Parts: sequence; structure tokens; C-alpha cells
Amino acid sequence: MPDPSSPSARPALTTPNYGADANGLICGYRFRPDAAGEPIDSDEAAAWLRAGGAAQAAADGSFVWLHFNLSHARCEQWLRSLAALGDEFFEAPHAGSRSSRIEREGDALFAVINDVLFDFSFDANDVSTLWVHLRGGLVVSARRQPLRSIDRLRADVKRGERLATPVALLDNLLRDQADELQRIVRSATERIDDIEDAVLAGTTGGHSAELSRLRRLAVRLQRWLAPEPGALMRMLANPPPFVSSGDAERLRQAGEDFALVLRDIAALQERIRLLQDEAAARVAVENNRSLFMLSTVTVMALPINLIAGLMGMNVGGIPLAEHPHGFVWMVLVVVSITALLGWLIWHRMHRNS
Repeated sequence: MPDPSSPSARPALTTPNYGADANGLICGYRFRPDAAGEPIDSDEAAAWLRAGGAAQAAADGSFVWLHFNLSHARCEQWLRSLAALGDEFFEAPHAGSRSSRIEREGDALFAVINDVLFDFSFDANDVSTLWVHLRGGLVVSARRQPLRSIDRLRADVKRGERLATPVALLDNLLRDQADELQRIVRSATERIDDIEDAVLAGTTGGHSAELSRLRRLAVRLQRWLAPEPGALMRMLANPPPFVSSGDAERLRQAGEDFALVLRDIAALQERIRLLQDEAAARVAVENNRSLFMLSTVTVMALPINLIAGLMGMNVGGIPLAEHPHGFVWMVLVVVSITALLGWLIWHRMHRNS
């Protein structure tokens, strides 16, 4: 029987893989001309990279896509040792700027793409980033949290979708992202339609917080999910050698699709702002009405408080103090003055209305 204290008897400590293999690879595919993607694992990818497979693939028209989880402890080390990516790919995840962009980095392309989380719940914080490196024969993408568009692309490739070039993969990803963004805008518009009907009907309670949340979401989507037009135009004016004219036209069309979606987001922001102004105006009217009623009651109660204070003074000469019906007379005086003030206030309100 083995000794429980011996190393062989102790349970092995395992590193959590977060949905990836031992090197952080979530999925890998090799695409050949006119063929569906062939799955490869990290060991096969490592051997392929050591043998100079990226250069050979660029020559024969094929390429490999490797998708990684940066939350895995060994992922970055594996990429640095084998993939020969640019410094920007490793610096960007630790940088503060997360705006979407596609730019040239030597003979490669580097893209920062923001996308919504897989369990997106219309919260401004449910947006995360995907980093992509493209060069002839190789595409490397990495993320920290599961994202909608990249998971949809994985599902399409798994079902047999064919991708001819690395830029075709990026274009497919951008179009999926634009479709997801359009779906979010459509759902948010439907919710805003319901809130608008409620606000116009006069039921403004509980909608201010949701309008603020939707406005923050629209601002963040517009700021992060749209590729920077300047960087995209500069890249298309001087693309890397592996980007063909057809691929450049694809990226230009993807930028135009995003421009249309951004126009819808801008219109959505304007609607939300107008609804917030309308709701604030209605709340202000309700507050003014409440303050007016409070002021009216205060003015009408002023004679009661004043006379009660005077009659309660412990000094001589209090009127009607010895009269047998003094209390009744004072009540009549107070009621008469209060009724007179009430009539004056009602008359003034009726005249103003």
C-alpha cells in the first residue's frame, strides 16, 4: 500500500483551462483552398509553426486560424515562443485604450475588436475585447471572456463554412459583429418604444434608471464597437502584401456596414435624450404641483397657528377669556378666515387656468 505522504500518492495539482486546452487554445483550424476547415490542436499547431508552416501556407493559398483564451496562464508564453507575433499584440491587452481598430503592423494586420459577452444582458459593462493578428498563412485571435461574434464564427466553421483567406475570416467576424450590434439596437429600440408609450401616457415612474442604462449602453457601443475610420482608411490605402484587392473591398464594405449601424445608434441616443428630457419635464411639473399644494395648505393653516399661538399666551387681557361662548366665537373666526383664504386661492387658480 503506498505511503499517503509520498509525492506519488498525492493528487496532482491541475491548472484550470477555462474552456481551452493545456496551452490556452480554444480552437484551431487549417483552411485549404476550396475546403472546409480541419481542426488542429496546440501540439499540431506548435509543430506546424516550428516547421515554418505559415510561410508555406501563404505560398499555397492555405492558412491556419488559432483562437486562444488569454485568461489561461500558459497562453501568452506559448504565443511568445512560437507564433512570432508583433509587440502590439501583447501590449494591447494590458493597455488602457480599447477602441476598435484595424491597422497595419509591418507585413501583418493587427485588429482590436470589441464585442458583447456571450451572456449579454443589455448592460454597458457586458462589452469585452478580441485581439486579432493576421498575416499570410496565419490568423491568431485571443480574448479573455466568451464573446458572441467569435463564438458564432466558431460554430459556422465547425458546420463546414469555407474561408478562402485570412481577411475573409476577419470580414466574416466583422459582419457577425455588425449583425449582433444591429440585433442589440433593434431590441433596445423595442424597449424604448414601450418606455416612450408609458412616458407619453404619464406613467414616468421607474423608467429614468432604465433610460440612463440604455443611454450608457448606446454610448459605449458607439465608442468601442465601431472600427476607427482613420486607421481603416490608412490601412486600405497601403495594405500588406497578402491583402488582395478583393479583400480590401470586403473590409471597406464592412466599414460602411458599421457606419449604417452607428447611424442607427446615434438616432437611438437622440431618442433616449428626448425621452429623458420629457420624463424630467413631467417630474418637474409633478414636483411643482406638489410644492404648490404644500404651500397652499401652509397658507390656509397660518391663521389657525397664529390665533392659537396668541390665545395660548399666559398673559392678562386675552379676548373673550371670561365670555361663556368665547371658544365658539374664536372657532368661527378661525374658520371664516380660513374659508376666505381658501376662496381667494381657488379664485386665483381658476382665473389663471
